[in-house]
Amino acid sequence: QVQLVESGGGLVQPGGSLRLSCAASGSYFSISSMGWYRQAPGKEREFVASFNRYGGTNLADSAKGRFTISRDVAKNMVFLQMMSLKPEDTAVYYCKAVTGAMDYWGKGTLVTVSL
Repeated sequence: QVQLVESGGGLVQPGGSLRLSCAASGSYFSISSMGWYRQAPGKEREFVASFNRYGGTNLADSAKGRFTISRDVAKNMVFLQMMSLKPEDTAVYYCKAVTGAMDYWGKGTLVTVSL
């Protein structure tokens, strides 16, 4: 199985930047995709960004032009660099990993964008 731990959340002002990290650990055969979702209070969890099995990336429309997903394969880590943050980016951000058989989720890290 896979364990995922997010870090890097916090309070930032509008227009600021923040980098989230996700560390994967545990014993498993393979991960086919890995990325980020977020959930704001009273809203459904939504896709933000991900890597596919070939190293390509996908970004939600809300993330394009502002967010960048990256990874360190040797360290089994994935990152989300968030720039030009807006109040509507406020949410709990979750790391997700998918193997051939299961989905794995971290516990989330809170990002608050406010004056």
